[in-house]
Formats: sequence, structure tokens, C-alpha cells
Amino acid sequence: MLRYANPANFLRLAALLIPAGAVLSGVLLTLGLALAFFVAPADYQQGETVRIMYVHVPAAWLALFCWGVMSAAALGTLVWRHPLADAAQKAAAPLGAAFTFVCLATGSLWGKPMWGTWWVWDARLTSVLVLFIMYLGLIALWRAIEEPVRAGRAAAILTLVGAVNLPIVKFSVDWWNTLHQPASVFRMGGPTIHASMLWPLLVMATALTLLFLTLHLMATRNEILRRRLRRRAILAAEAGEARAHAAQGAAE
Repeated sequence: MLRYANPANFLRLAALLIPAGAVLSGVLLTLGLALAFFVAPADYQQGETVRIMYVHVPAAWLALFCWGVMSAAALGTLVWRHPLADAAQKAAAPLGAAFTFVCLATGSLWGKPMWGTWWVWDARLTSVLVLFIMYLGLIALWRAIEEPVRAGRAAAILTLVGAVNLPIVKFSVDWWNTLHQPASVFRMGGPTIHASMLWPLLVMATALTLLFLTLHLMATRNEILRRRLRRRAILAAEAGEARAHAAQGAAE
């Protein structure tokens, strides 16, 4: 796999994987939505509002997963100083922010009929909001520092520091008294959700994860090409300046 860390090899691999990933994620997403909204039963307490779960839960999972991907890329930036790791981290941030926003928005839509309010400052909601703000902070940091290498190192440090929030989000329902229920899918004793709801949820989670991976490949590819164009523009400007100085010297 290390040979695909080379940007040129990565671009060739991405050209093959992106179309396949787009088709497969589209098929799974269509199937997952059909199962969630037309096959899965309504909850005996929550009624039809439980269908928000099939978008909310995968979005919450991807909000954490994306920061995990960025943390791994941050190590590649700081330890091995690999440009592909920096590009992958930068490409993942807007996607992670989008999934975190979807998580917060669908959670509010789900919470209003269930809890009687759009928002409460419990541990789970607050820690996810902090995660969203950290995503926005990283995006702003990359835009604030023009030089890509300096921006990448600063963002990598902030990403690794922010990774402390991931276990807080995950275990907040166990450490504090919150309105959220404990884990019901990935737990030691096995899932507590009935199979009629579990399978649509797993299909949706797989579809959105594959969608994220496909979009991440596309965004990383675009970032690599953007940096190549920037480097060529700088070299062209330096060459033009050198020719101008040479012409000026010849005239004198």
C-alpha cells in the first residue's frame, strides 16, 4: 500500500476507484433509504420520527470517523512529512464538518418531538458541537496560512490535540447523565435493536461511509492537482522574473 502514497500513483488509483465508488454508494444509498422509509417498521413509542435515526446515526459515526482519518493523516504529516497525508487531511475537513452538521441538524429534528426541545446542553450534544467548531476552526486555519506546508503542520497539531474529544463524544453517555441512550449497535453484548431496524441502519451506514470515501478520494485528488498548479504558477513566475532580469542586464 505504501507505493500508493506516491501522489502520481494515488491519482491513477483514484481514477479507477472514484467511478466505482460513486456507483456503488449510489446503489447502496438508494437501497438504504428504501429500506429505512418503506420497509423498516415505525417505533411503538417514537412512531415515524424514528426514521430520522437512519440518517442521524450514520452521520454521527462519520463525524467521528472523519476526524480519525484526519488524525492518521496528521501523523503522516508530522512524522513522515508526506505531502499526500497533508492533502488527505485538508480534503477530509469539509466532509467531516458536513457530516457533523447533518448529525446536529437531524438530532434537533429528532429531539423536538421526543424531548420537547430543539437543543439541550447535555454532554453528548455539547461535545458534538465542539467537534463541529473544531472542524470549522481547521478549515479557517488552512485558509489563514497561505503557505501549504506551514498550514499543514499547524493543522496537524490542532487535529491531534482535538482527537481528545473523540472518546468524550463516544463515551459521554456512559460517563455522564444525558438524554441520549447508551450504545445499542456496537456493544459487548451485541445489538439491542431488532433486525428489522438494524439491517436498514447498517446498509445506510455502509452507504454513507462509502460515499464519504468516494468524496474524500475526489477532494484529495483535487487538492493534489491544485497544489501542482500552484507550484507550476510559482515556477513560471520565477522564470519570467529571471528572464526579465536577464533582459534588463543585457540592455545595460
